[in-house]
Amino acid sequence: MKGPLFYSKILLFGEYGIIKDSKGLSIPYNFFKGALKSTDDPSEEAKKSNESLRKFVAYLAELSRNEPSLVTFDLQALEHDVADGMYFDSSIPQGYGVGSSGALVAAIYETYAQDKITVLENLTREKLLKLKQIFARMESFFHGKSSGLDPLNSYLSLPILINSQDNIESTSIPSQNTEGKGAVFLLDSGITGETAPMVQIFMEKMKSEGFRSMLKNQFIKHTDACVEDFVNGNIKSLFGNIKQLSHVVLDNFKPMIPAKFHQLWKQGIDTNEYYLKLCGSGGGGYILGFTQDIHKAKSTLKDYNLEVVYNF
Repeated sequence: MKGPLFYSKILLFGEYGIIKDSKGLSIPYNFFKGALKSTDDPSEEAKKSNESLRKFVAYLAELSRNEPSLVTFDLQALEHDVADGMYFDSSIPQGYGVGSSGALVAAIYETYAQDKITVLENLTREKLLKLKQIFARMESFFHGKSSGLDPLNSYLSLPILINSQDNIESTSIPSQNTEGKGAVFLLDSGITGETAPMVQIFMEKMKSEGFRSMLKNQFIKHTDACVEDFVNGNIKSLFGNIKQLSHVVLDNFKPMIPAKFHQLWKQGIDTNEYYLKLCGSGGGGYILGFTQDIHKAKSTLKDYNLEVVYNF
């Protein structure tokens, strides 16, 4: 047995801000993917995945019972397949901010949800919000609190524009210029990040009046501008806004940036060779980078593992 493939995602803009109604932009990233599989000869990895699926299935059974109007699953088939050794075979690194649990949630929904909203039907805003709500409840098993966006992105495999918490739409982004020198890239921090503790730190900081004001007047303002610029292809303005955003994050989200990257982050802002920002909740995993000259950025960052995601 082998299920359909689900891809990782990258939240280009909106981490933390979307909790407080900023705009956001999330794009599928086909470099990493995962699928449900079963085998007669499971590896240690497969056994571990199957074990965590068992716990997830118990959670989904409860969700089906408690909120049948939201989502129900073919639990008989799901429980049977998991008892049979089904696992999630995935190349998506966990704790890297590229949606490993999101792809799993999308795969389970696609295969076992009853009366599911399919990708092929006319996806009205209501349907997208319903999907997002279902996915948020499913994914909260992994993170404690989820926006549902990662699984939604994985499920639809389309860029998603978040206008506010209850206004999302699939969108198109300017097609890549493969010859272009400008690029979005992933920088491997070499450390696994955990979402829940980072979100905890954020919620703690939100108790401070000064932090809330910075979030609204600086972080969200620049995030919204970046989203508009990216979707509309205003590259010059985009880089001005990303620089501001990178600065705000360095000043106010230090705990979310691994300590050994503080200097590198500042160096990008000072030299304008590249700008770094959080990819997901931070704390490790990938860091997102934006540059107007990928060759120069690669040479400056030659000691790090860089993966180009999009070319301008």
